[in-house]
Amino acid sequence: MEVTPEGNESSRDAKTLISFYSNYLSNRFTSLFPSFPSNFLEKISNLYRQTLLPISTKRRAGLPLPLPSNSVNLTRTASEASRIYEVLNDIMDRFILNLHKIQENLQFWQSIAEGSNARKVYFMIFERGPRAFVNGSVQLMREAVIDGSAMQNLSHSSSVYISERIAVLSSLRCSLAAFLAQFYVEVDKCGKELAEDPEKSFSSLMHTLNGLFSKLDASIGHLHALRQNDSSIEGTYSFPLLFETLPEISQEESQWTNSEIKEAINLVCTNLQALDSYLALMVAKHQKPSNVTRYWIRYTCGAVGLSVCSFWLLRHSRLMGSSDIDIWIREAKESTVSFFNDHVEQPLLAIRDELLDTFKKRQKGVMDMEEVKLTSDSLHRMLLAFSEQTKGEAFPENASDQEMLEIVMLRYEKELVHPIQNLLHGELARALLIQVQKLKLDIEMAMLELDQILRANEINFAILAALPAFFLSLGLIVAVRAWFRQDTKAEGRGRIARIQRRLLIVEIEKTIMQYQAYFDQGLENDAQCMFGLLIYCLDRLYHAVRRHAKATGEWQCLKQDIIDLGRPGLQTSYKLSVTARMERVYDCLLPSLKRQ
Repeated sequence: MEVTPEGNESSRDAKTLISFYSNYLSNRFTSLFPSFPSNFLEKISNLYRQTLLPISTKRRAGLPLPLPSNSVNLTRTASEASRIYEVLNDIMDRFILNLHKIQENLQFWQSIAEGSNARKVYFMIFERGPRAFVNGSVQLMREAVIDGSAMQNLSHSSSVYISERIAVLSSLRCSLAAFLAQFYVEVDKCGKELAEDPEKSFSSLMHTLNGLFSKLDASIGHLHALRQNDSSIEGTYSFPLLFETLPEISQEESQWTNSEIKEAINLVCTNLQALDSYLALMVAKHQKPSNVTRYWIRYTCGAVGLSVCSFWLLRHSRLMGSSDIDIWIREAKESTVSFFNDHVEQPLLAIRDELLDTFKKRQKGVMDMEEVKLTSDSLHRMLLAFSEQTKGEAFPENASDQEMLEIVMLRYEKELVHPIQNLLHGELARALLIQVQKLKLDIEMAMLELDQILRANEINFAILAALPAFFLSLGLIVAVRAWFRQDTKAEGRGRIARIQRRLLIVEIEKTIMQYQAYFDQGLENDAQCMFGLLIYCLDRLYHAVRRHAKATGEWQCLKQDIIDLGRPGLQTSYKLSVTARMERVYDCLLPSLKRQ
């Protein structure tokens, strides 16, 4: 269930890493050249923070802060008020983005942990790169020779390897979620004051943030105790997370000055950059392997196969004096043209001619209606003459052929009593010739009907000839459509994306109930963690349904329901009723089978 929040995460990670290592290099440079003026490096550092690490001026499309709706208009009137809203939005955005990166890696390690022991061993040997493959194979063979318990030892080491990363990432997630929950609740409490007079309420909010950063520093500091002596994590945890605290500004003053507000905002931005730097390094040490690392065997086989194929093509190319490739290209071109003519052009032309010139340009059929009429009239005259001669009376011209044929058959039966005599002197030969004429008429009528059936299905035969090209085009269209829509993510338009959005609703319901359970048990820290994860899930849902709900005109109602789910003061029963209504009412969250 992946919903990637918007924002330039890669550039943010690069900037945080540059900031961390630039501080390290500056300290080393100062230790090597103690006589060099230190304020020079400080000026460069300040310049970097002002240019590369500004406050985000444009929010991504995520869950908004719990502020009154008229606060958006107030940000346009005062520059300091605008900066206050920007820094508050920046705090929420950065924590949600960091939570997403942690959650993405945590879900991977949890999926590996839930697998069988064989799956864990396979991951340890084959999905951690060539070096891990060699080391794991050597260890496996060595332990198999020594004590015969190689699989058990490798399974145990893989469990330790995975559980260590799950523990660190879970602790990071809980700490960030608790901070996000407390920050969201504080903004909700002073939302009205922030909308009316941001500068006046900013002082109390900043002192609250100061305490929240201190708690975050203390909670993340426990990660040092999680590391074991034989830890599989490369590197150390020696780099500390140190937040700068707010200066001692008199809280008795009703309102801070612009310089004090600017200084507090700069301190918050500095703390956010320090947190980003710390989390970037911590997540990098505990992150899941990249796709190249996990599937390095496939990529290696592909590279080898590509090399062999390239060498084979080189041998048959003009560079080696061979004309095989030119011949193959010419044959492929001729085959393509022939396929196009036989299965695309000619069938379409046949369909066009059949639709436009149905009865004008057809070839002459096997049997015409005039021939059948001549045979029918000849049979009628033969029957009429035979009947008049046999009965000795005149028959009307419109006499039924069936009645006269009965007379012929009765006379035929009598003549068969003495066949040889009647064949020479009787009417037996004449009756036989009349029956031959009747058989000829029946055959001609059958051929005429068959010809009509063939003519009527000429367009069907042309369509059948075009079916291979049609199915080939349909397959290409479906493949291109699936590639463009990317239904595997919750923002997509297909059935899988719709399932992902409904699973987000399920996750929100579970988080709400888990939060209420922790709250009833008096577990405040766990409840805050669950509420922070609820805000994170709501942000993912907000981002996933925004475009679809706007297209169907449901966005305003759905947006308000999502915001209500994040309200700290609303009852759990009301929130669960809201989630049930969302699954039942909104088109972008309905199951695929119920959409008509």
